[in-house]
Amino acid sequence: MDLFQISAALLSLAAIFSYLNHRFVRLPTTIGLMLIAMGSSLLLIAIGEVLPAVQAGAERFLSGVDFNKTLMQGMLGFLLFAAALHVNLADLKQQRTVIGFLASAGVLVSTVLVGGMAYFLLNLMGVQVQFLYCLLFGALISPTDPIAVLGILKHVGAPKELEMKIAGESLFNDGVAVVAFLGLLEIASGAMGFDVQRLTLLFAQEAVGGVLFGLLLGWVALKMLRSVDDYKVEVLLSLATAAGGYALAYAIHVSGPIAMVVAGLFIGNEGRAGVMSEKTREHLDDFWELMDEILNAVLFVLIGLELLIISFNGMSLIAGVLAFPVVILARFIAVALPVSLLRRYRVFSPGAIRILTWGGLRGGVSVALALSIPAQLADGTLVAEREILLTITYVVVVVSVVGQGLTIGPLVRRSIARAAPEPA
Repeated sequence: MDLFQISAALLSLAAIFSYLNHRFVRLPTTIGLMLIAMGSSLLLIAIGEVLPAVQAGAERFLSGVDFNKTLMQGMLGFLLFAAALHVNLADLKQQRTVIGFLASAGVLVSTVLVGGMAYFLLNLMGVQVQFLYCLLFGALISPTDPIAVLGILKHVGAPKELEMKIAGESLFNDGVAVVAFLGLLEIASGAMGFDVQRLTLLFAQEAVGGVLFGLLLGWVALKMLRSVDDYKVEVLLSLATAAGGYALAYAIHVSGPIAMVVAGLFIGNEGRAGVMSEKTREHLDDFWELMDEILNAVLFVLIGLELLIISFNGMSLIAGVLAFPVVILARFIAVALPVSLLRRYRVFSPGAIRILTWGGLRGGVSVALALSIPAQLADGTLVAEREILLTITYVVVVVSVVGQGLTIGPLVRRSIARAAPEPA
């Protein structure tokens, strides 16, 4: 199938599954779409027992979709730009210390903790996995993806500062985690040895370069937006910023995710401050909200359909289920440390550690990074760890999206109720 046929099929499935979820299932959109897609995958597997050609055709279709490239080199730039466009920079600045800790040191702490505990767990189960690949798992599973939970937090009336911490962290930690993952992958693949200076330079080039490139990109786009007053041209310029800017970031080897966040924040805040007309702002917001909804729908449908081509066995399923509390424990420690330290200097919302821990859902970025682990190295050596890590990642993501996504609302409501003053 060519690109148009694949895109048409995915958009059609996203639309049909959205309709089914809205009419009958009535779950939060992302959770409902993923579960319906997973149910469809299981149905195809069952039909494949009788009609193997049906399952084989579905697997061929999915094999034509490179999930890693589709998300990491395409959709992610649009999703991060759209999310950053609607974040108030003043609110973000108020939470910058917490967000900075969680999105940088928090990711690195989580990577090491998950890697260490996963190595111990897997070896205890008799699964031989190199420690370096366990660290790779720690890096790819550490970035949070609270797309499904942000709507719930707004619906239940979560404190604004808490909502901003989760949103702000999710915007920046993707870029940090990707840089950490790429550095570890270079070591694991034998492209380089463990070199602290080399890893530091890689981080500086990707992360700092991403920030600087994002600022430059946002400034150029804003200058162009300021010189016209036509919402059609201005929306097109914003689209070019996200698409062209993300592609250029990859070409010059700086972090595309970080660049898109910075550019989106710059345009979303500076552009609203007198640069765009009210009509342009309305059209821009409507366009990017719709773009965000469509891409998220396609993303979670793809996550559900990936069930068809991931190899499962009893051991990998058990390992995935046991890895989930490991990931949550690491998340709790990575959140509790900075929040406990910062409580000396600032006030946090009631239940902040619990909500920040449980609100850190894992999502498509983790699956995409797991899929990017090569099946064999340049010298032809097979990477035996790839399949087990991919299965564990998929299980953790599914349990996270469903389990955490459906329970974060009640958790927030209980925290708010406990903090409410007793009636006189």
